[in-house]
Amino acid sequence: MKLLVIFFFPLLITITGIETFCQEGLIKSKNPIVRISTEIGEIEVEIFVKEAPVTATNFLEYIKKGMFKNACFYRVVNMENQPDDDIKIEVIQGGLGWSDSIPGLGPIKHETTDITGIKHLDGTLSMARDKPGSASSEFFICINNQPELDYGGKRNPDGQGFAAFGKVIKGMDVVRKIQKLDNTNQMLDNSVMILNITRLE
Repeated sequence: MKLLVIFFFPLLITITGIETFCQEGLIKSKNPIVRISTEIGEIEVEIFVKEAPVTATNFLEYIKKGMFKNACFYRVVNMENQPDDDIKIEVIQGGLGWSDSIPGLGPIKHETTDITGIKHLDGTLSMARDKPGSASSEFFICINNQPELDYGGKRNPDGQGFAAFGKVIKGMDVVRKIQKLDNTNQMLDNSVMILNITRLE
């Protein structure tokens, strides 16, 4: 009888104590979590370092160096403000800005979604770019699924898509609030200040 108790008890814990086990790190994801603190709320994002090592490491380096302090969200794309685009998307975009006078860490290799396996779904964090291999400090968050931003998608004529590397795990209400702010030709009339982006774990 004692043997039955000894072997049954761990099984009971395994079935009923999954949350506890997760908290102790036995099942818990080891991906970094970062917090984007804005003037209108916070957004928490899981970063996929293993799947997108170049893109994720670049983003985390900006955070480590404190370079996103006082950055901003400055662009919103919704279904109403892109009348000339056949392929429509929904995102908010932020970062340091495109000015050549703003210091950055330089462009990085383009990691396509067919390599990383990270699709542009609702809440996906991805890199803004011009040509492939030009991404550096500018990023965007998807609102709703955006398959045309994946490799082979038609939003960008080169078909290379954009480099996704994370997902929002908390604060999509803040993302949607930013997207609904007043804008002129996709540029926010009043940009939303990013107070800082910090790594939580």
